[in-house]
Amino acid sequence: MKKLTNYLYYIAMFATALWLAYTKGWILANFDMLKPKEAISIIKNDTNITILDVRTPKEYRSGHIKNSILVPLDSLEENLDKIPKDKKIIVYCRSGNRSINASRVLKKHGYTPIDVKGGIIGLVSNGMKIER
Repeated sequence: MKKLTNYLYYIAMFATALWLAYTKGWILANFDMLKPKEAISIIKNDTNITILDVRTPKEYRSGHIKNSILVPLDSLEENLDKIPKDKKIIVYCRSGNRSINASRVLKKHGYTPIDVKGGIIGLVSNGMKIER
């Protein structure tokens, strides 16, 4: 019985590690991910991008990147028509977790998402100005 308990424990730990790696985008992420400084450079210099904020409306009102469009993650699939397909999509949220999920949704529907690691927290800490 102890052997079975040990096996179950290791299986649970392995499954938890896989789940964590998946949610953080460390595995099975079929889209680009950028560090905040790299994302800031693209935002400032590339005119062929759309900046997508997938936070809540309340979070967006508290501060967002200039010219970003708000499509909360929980309504993303129903609002894909608001996002142009002919541009790269810079995707951000608060800390980088929701934007990974959003990037997976976008990729599944034929978009070219670029996830910002660390979200708006990382962007602001690297000098990105926000609007209120």
